[in-house]
Amino acid sequence: MSGGSGDGAGKPLMLGVNNPFAENPSMMTLAQYQDTCIPVSMEFAKSKMHWIIAAIFLVADMVGGGVVVMPVAFKQSGMMMGCLFMVVICVIFEYTGWELGQVWVIMQERINRWFSVSLNQGNPFPEVAKKSIGKMAQRLTSAAILITLFGISVVYLLLSANIIHYFLYDYLYIPISLCGTIVVLALLISPFTLLKSPGDFWIVVVFAMVTTVLSVAMIIYGIFLDHGACAPQAKYSGGDSGGVLFAMGTFLFAFSGHYVFPTIVNDMRHPKKFSYSIAWGFLVVLLLYMPLSVYAYFVYGDSMEKSVIYSVQTRELQFGANLMIAAHCILTLVIVINPVNQEVEEYFNIPHKFGIGRVLVRMTILLFVLFTGLTMPDFGPVMNLVGSSTIPLGCVVMPALFYLWINAATEEQWGKGVIPSIKQVYQRTPKIVFWLNIFVMGVALVGGAVGSYKAVIAMIETEFSAPCYFRGSELLISKGNTTIIHMVQTCCGWAKNISSKGTPDLCGEIPL
Repeated sequence: MSGGSGDGAGKPLMLGVNNPFAENPSMMTLAQYQDTCIPVSMEFAKSKMHWIIAAIFLVADMVGGGVVVMPVAFKQSGMMMGCLFMVVICVIFEYTGWELGQVWVIMQERINRWFSVSLNQGNPFPEVAKKSIGKMAQRLTSAAILITLFGISVVYLLLSANIIHYFLYDYLYIPISLCGTIVVLALLISPFTLLKSPGDFWIVVVFAMVTTVLSVAMIIYGIFLDHGACAPQAKYSGGDSGGVLFAMGTFLFAFSGHYVFPTIVNDMRHPKKFSYSIAWGFLVVLLLYMPLSVYAYFVYGDSMEKSVIYSVQTRELQFGANLMIAAHCILTLVIVINPVNQEVEEYFNIPHKFGIGRVLVRMTILLFVLFTGLTMPDFGPVMNLVGSSTIPLGCVVMPALFYLWINAATEEQWGKGVIPSIKQVYQRTPKIVFWLNIFVMGVALVGGAVGSYKAVIAMIETEFSAPCYFRGSELLISKGNTTIIHMVQTCCGWAKNISSKGTPDLCGEIPL
């Protein structure tokens, strides 16, 4: 990191008008400021991610469960509105992702200009909030990150454990319980959570991307095999206002992932090229979602239930796609839990290198994830309610506000820690940019409200299972299949009684 030694190291810098990082004017040496940054050596810079690897991270972060539920959203919204919603929300989320990258670049340029050091923070999203709007925004952002990504980690652990338990119990006849599968899976994941940041586990993300593509390929091939029997009998009734509103939540969640974006751009070799990563990443996600959703809705129509996988009538492809989704969830868990780890490490001032501090913090967080999963094996409905509020906030509202405020602040204001007023933001922002951001925030808030309503209804209707540690002898050894997710066969046609295999008696849960 340049400027860390020599004459400049002890030279006092006035943190006032000429320095954009002061919360209050005071004296600070360059060496003292550098103590608050992570050293960035030439070797470290070379080891950081290329923008293509960053784009793969974005795809792996966003795509997952969205692959199997997006076609069902077309059932609710109709073909035309589904295509329109998907493109519009993709563009909106791509835009706010680009805004996050621009805010980071602006921060880095100002740090380089005033301190000749590189910006490399351990908790990048809250740091963006603090430097844009202030400490209150930083606290809100930290809370949203911890709640959302912790919850997503629990959901990924439970979803993958359910699918793997089904495979172990019903195919390999291993009498392990669902609770035991959750514990074993957490133990297997634990070493990978100790890796420092995305730049250290890019190979994991590549595998996550591969599993997603394989899952999509299996589903599309399965739909192709069912085309002849199902497409002529498909019924399409989506497109009413209620269905469109309910589908909006699914579209919003399918392109979410912004809580991880600053962590990715922080690990890039050239953060200015994050715009390339955003453009290509969202394009790939759209190309994964759109053909699958359109083709699935065309072939199956209204017969689809909660997941398109269970409309595929070739059992091997159905199960293979489920396994690929499980593998993706396991690998992506390593990505989404990383910002939580870094946030907690920053709070406790844990050194940014491998050591006992990192091991203790990260193993404790993983134990909390495990405990939550064992306490609420059907945690999904709770997470839906939390995510309905925090995902629109973190993926659209926060990035838009950060972008508006950091660009509206003059160098003098920013240097003194003065936050621009709403009037100043309006006056200093090009009107098309201002109202565009207001529009995208409005869309996200409406989608969040609808998603929250759906989540409340789902929670009311859910019969929650007993915690694993109250199940006695079935904690590790199963006396029966306790998997929450069972293999089912949703037959096609308006009455859901047409099987491409000529065996409509198998419609429903598959006997094993």
